[in-house]
Amino acid sequence: MSKPSNKQRTIAKKVTLQGVGLHTGENVSMSFLPADENHGYAFKRIDLEGEPIIEADANYVVNTQRGTNLEKNGVKIHTSEHVLAALVGLDIDNVLIELDAPEPPIMDGSSKFFVEALEEAGIVEQDEEREEFVVKDVISYRDEATGSEITVIPANEYQVTTMVDFGTKVLGTQNATLEKMSDFKEQIADSRTFSFLHELEMLLENGLIKGGDLNNAIVYVDKEISESTMKKLEKAFNKEKLSVKPNGILDNLTLHHPNEAARHKLLDVIGDLALTGTRIKGKVIANKPGHFVNTQFAKKLSKIIKIEKRNKVPSYDLNQEPLLNVNQIMERLPHRPPFLLVDKILELSDTHVVGVKNVTMNEPFFVGHFPGAPVMPGVLQVEAMAQTGGILVLSTVPDPENYLTFFMKIDKVKFKQQVVPGDTLIFKCDLISPIRRGICHMQAYAYANGKLVSEAELMAQIVKTKNTDS
Repeated sequence: MSKPSNKQRTIAKKVTLQGVGLHTGENVSMSFLPADENHGYAFKRIDLEGEPIIEADANYVVNTQRGTNLEKNGVKIHTSEHVLAALVGLDIDNVLIELDAPEPPIMDGSSKFFVEALEEAGIVEQDEEREEFVVKDVISYRDEATGSEITVIPANEYQVTTMVDFGTKVLGTQNATLEKMSDFKEQIADSRTFSFLHELEMLLENGLIKGGDLNNAIVYVDKEISESTMKKLEKAFNKEKLSVKPNGILDNLTLHHPNEAARHKLLDVIGDLALTGTRIKGKVIANKPGHFVNTQFAKKLSKIIKIEKRNKVPSYDLNQEPLLNVNQIMERLPHRPPFLLVDKILELSDTHVVGVKNVTMNEPFFVGHFPGAPVMPGVLQVEAMAQTGGILVLSTVPDPENYLTFFMKIDKVKFKQQVVPGDTLIFKCDLISPIRRGICHMQAYAYANGKLVSEAELMAQIVKTKNTDS
């Protein structure tokens, strides 16, 4: 059975929708456009000078009243969540969203029309692999003021469960679960936003729901409704006659699902967690979710993901047959024990190299470097990374034994963890720019025990020796 592809995806062509913003009431034209690999999701305000772009990033969340609102350099996007949920739900990674107003169209209050537009545009696979945040530990965020809590636990794929409790007779406790993201279109996308009558009255009085009508919000009547209030609502919604149905919903709007409110909350969770910028492999359990708790959790996850990316330890089989053993390394490098600091080369390409050193108690530097508590000197870790990089640069000449490698620059050196006897060091060097005139500019990392222990930006040059005796 073939393994499902984990390549990034975008859309095949531009597609445009028209509508009004729920809270601004402004007419808006919104287009989804294809985007390059590693672009992610971003909004572009084509109605403003310079057409500024706001990335869908949790760090730009400024307000979660009536939706998730983003702001960057004074430029705003209101109510981003339904659009982002559609993109995640269709497994799309890279899209630019162009708007000629600050708020996407509300459409029917769900993600359904965005899903249809994106499918109409066509979804295409890209070359790069998708980055995924694999949840290994339980991560939680709790809002003490409301009792809302979101937790993510390890799971084989991205799953979401929402549990909502509004403490009203008309809409009590509801749950919704999405077992796999491929079911988003069928099970979640058409679940519409909702409001309670008491909220609606306040919003109307404050002029905050200009674009709403009874086709894009379910209104739960959670209190006695006076004749004067009904008249106000009829005027606001431009309806001749409104009534309350037996199930406590205003007017003639029919529910798509008995638990549509919980499903819409699930849709919101997916849209808000899209602001982490990375696909999640884990099960999210949200108890009484709302935009504030969702986006606070997204910010927390973003930080964890950023740290993990920075410390990401590549996985190598240390028992595999090495590409070069220590004798083959000595044929290429001029260094010799005790100053040869690389034992094996596992990988070598035009742009990267991976080497290994087993740090033993017998290292000569331990005799004088804190012999009572031996620690490998940081400068020797940098030297070991440079020797590994030397293999890469020397692989560009036919007679590496006739060259020496010299440092030109060492920059941005950081030491993160101690290296002690018994550790196995893995060195990974990647070219920052192509090798020219024997000059090699590399980003180098050293890992041990599943952690990043040191890193540096190195520049070295190979120089031909006058004496070519071996």
